Amino acid sequence: MPLIDMPLDALMTYQGRNPRPDDFDEFWDRSIAEMKSIDPQVEMIPHKSGADDIEFFDLFWTGVGGARIHAKYMRPAGDSTPHPAVVIFHGYSGHSGDFFGHLGWVAAGYSVAAIDVRGQGGASQDTGITTGTTLRGHIIRGLDDSPENLLFRSIYLDCAQLAGIVMDMPEVDESRVGCTGGSQGGGLTLACAALEPRVKLAAPIYPFLCDYRRVWEMDLAVAAYEEIRTYFRQFDANHERTDAIFTKLGYIDAQFLAPRIKARTLMLTGMMDTVCPPSTQFAAYNRITAPKDVVIYPDYGHEGLPGGSDKVFEFMMGL
Repeated sequence: MPLIDMPLDALMTYQGRNPRPDDFDEFWDRSIAEMKSIDPQVEMIPHKSGADDIEFFDLFWTGVGGARIHAKYMRPAGDSTPHPAVVIFHGYSGHSGDFFGHLGWVAAGYSVAAIDVRGQGGASQDTGITTGTTLRGHIIRGLDDSPENLLFRSIYLDCAQLAGIVMDMPEVDESRVGCTGGSQGGGLTLACAALEPRVKLAAPIYPFLCDYRRVWEMDLAVAAYEEIRTYFRQFDANHERTDAIFTKLGYIDAQFLAPRIKARTLMLTGMMDTVCPPSTQFAAYNRITAPKDVVIYPDYGHEGLPGGSDKVFEFMMGL
């Protein structure tokens, strides 16, 4: 089998290269406490459609920093019996997609929520004020500030907050909620399941946001990770602060959140992925102590994985 990364047996034991901040757990404990202290002021605005058996809503709530965050929410009409729900996370720079694209979940009797990540392609607000550059991407936003101002800290908390809001819906069985997404959505799936431990099932697809130093050392800080290279070129041309920079990125490295995950996890990964290299994905996967499995696509990269959506759908039918 061709390789762009480690062989599979090495991947299955790989523990990551990015440094972990010494106060990582305390940092996230404080962050979760901040999230829980917020009155989310949930607002559900009905969205008109021609369907009689499905209800559509624009869901808004207040996240950290006072930002109003948006998600699309759909549920079977007239079904007051508590049922499962799935929370969906989109790829980097994207948005929640059309209501139509999430109908399959509702057809199966599930409620579904799809977030618009703040500052990206949807309707969520981005209220953050950051010291330093914001050029080319959100990973490095806040890197010259305190770790509390890293944008992905706020994004991770938004995702966990949404899962909690969905669990509080009267029509949802809070013990039967799952989350899934691809690329950035895969990384957010890991973060959500880590920060909201009631999530029962998690299905990350080639997750982004893992093991930043490994990406840089593989010379793959291009495409989705280009902002890391750009940051070094503009602000640390001689790499005098390499360890400090990657240590601060460690606060938003999903591999270090992974041990908090209690959800049964199914990861899908392509062995030819040069956008989110397999080793970075396995850095997170190998730290999950909950029941888990991985589906390998030997000849595929960061692209559509044949049968992948069906595998995730069937997995979530276990809620």
